[in-house]
Amino acid sequence: MPAGVPWPRYLKMFSASMLAMLAGAEVVHRYYRPDLTIPEVPPKPGELRTELLGLKERNQKVQPSQQ
Repeated sequence: MPAGVPWPRYLKMFSASMLAMLAGAEVVHRYYRPDLTIPEVPPKPGELRTELLGLKERNQKVQPSQQ
C-alpha cells in the first residue's frame, strides 16, 4: 500500500476525499447556476454573457431599499 498505510485507512481517506470533492463541486454548481440550455444558433464572439446569479439576486434585493 502507498506509504505503508493499511487498506482500511487508505479506503476511508479515499472515500472522504471523493465525498468532499463531489460535495464541493455540487456547492459551486448550485452557487453559480450554469445555464445548461443549448441555443439553436451559437452566439457571436463577445455576445455570450455570464453572470453570478447569487450576487445579482442580492443586489436586486438591496436596490429597492436604497431609493
